Amino acid sequence: MDVFKFGGASVNSAEGVLNFFKIVQSYKNESLIVVSAMGKTTNALEQIVDNFFHKKNDLVQKQFEEVKAYHFDIITALFSKDNTLSVEKIDVLFNELNAYLQKPASLNYEFEYDQIVAYGELLSTTIISEYLRQKGVKNQWVDIRRYLKTNDTFGEAKIDWELSRQLIPTAFNFHDTFIYITQGFIGGTSSNLTTTLGREGSDYTAAILANILDAREVSILKDVPGVMNADPKWLPDAKQLKRISYQEAIELAFFGAKVIHPKTIQPLREKNIPMYVRSFINFFDQGTLVSEASIEKSAKIPIFIQKKDQRLISIRPKDYSFVIEENLGPIFSLIAKYRLKVNLTQNSAISFSLCVDNNNKNIDKLIESLKENYEIRYNDNLELITIRHYDTDSINQMTEGRSILLEQKSRDTAQYVLECDS
Repeated sequence: MDVFKFGGASVNSAEGVLNFFKIVQSYKNESLIVVSAMGKTTNALEQIVDNFFHKKNDLVQKQFEEVKAYHFDIITALFSKDNTLSVEKIDVLFNELNAYLQKPASLNYEFEYDQIVAYGELLSTTIISEYLRQKGVKNQWVDIRRYLKTNDTFGEAKIDWELSRQLIPTAFNFHDTFIYITQGFIGGTSSNLTTTLGREGSDYTAAILANILDAREVSILKDVPGVMNADPKWLPDAKQLKRISYQEAIELAFFGAKVIHPKTIQPLREKNIPMYVRSFINFFDQGTLVSEASIEKSAKIPIFIQKKDQRLISIRPKDYSFVIEENLGPIFSLIAKYRLKVNLTQNSAISFSLCVDNNNKNIDKLIESLKENYEIRYNDNLELITIRHYDTDSINQMTEGRSILLEQKSRDTAQYVLECDS
């Protein structure tokens, strides 16, 4: 059995779904297919969440209708006019979502986020499953929330591995079908409340299912030919990496490479399951193999990772005392409290600096809390450049003529917090 994960870009239109069908039709092995929300649906639903939570009802309804129209444009192009049953199934989901949006929001933003945003994956997988059925491809749609169980940390739920290991094999047994369609990114608590696994969590879902079901391999379908040494939209001369180790993949994901979700690798490494990152346009090209096998350092080329919209926060005790464990403990407790991901840290005798994504609504709350005991300075409009397997030329390429606010090097990695080019 093989696991496939199709990202939102691969099914962002009727043409994308037709291409999906060609890939599935050509593949004869038992397949478990994990699908993300279509196109930019997650972004659109996130806007709905924000307006719903802040009681901007007119905007909520307008944005809901836009999301519905986007999906029905795809449905109209895909389904025959007499296929009313499939359209009714999709309509049921929109009616459920619309009814939810008529209720008053709770006081828990993350809870509301999970209940609303999950509809992106429910819609995409229903459309795809029904289209395959229309084309004569037998498949079974599975609501993953019933089987992939998590705790109730809404917004970034943790997997309940013990319960999930009990339930998942009962859903994907390949007795009645050799193709399953299910959702990435979402799960459910033991009391059946919807949760999400963190942004871009569909890769992680594929890895979890592969681990529990002992898959032969995993294929992640992207809009790039494989793992590149840089985002080609940023550096057009980016080169494809044909083969990387699990360790290298973990490092790249940790530093912000968007092609692999940070949590994806560990479940695969635990059972030595190889993963291919492939293009959904040129599916039969090999792509990039991620496996236990490593590459000699001499064969490695510099890998560039860019994180935009960063904030650099500098923290200093008001009494100019040394920054030691007694200071760092409370600081990291606040970081954990506000659920911020720290991309880089550095400390001197009397200051501590950290670089974080600037798109988290809790950053200002963190700063206000820190101001009670520390002097705080911060800079916005920054970018963080990470260079794996750096050399002099690669550092110069990234930093020449740029204002460097902070830099840090280890044996294999150099990182620079830079002011953005005007």
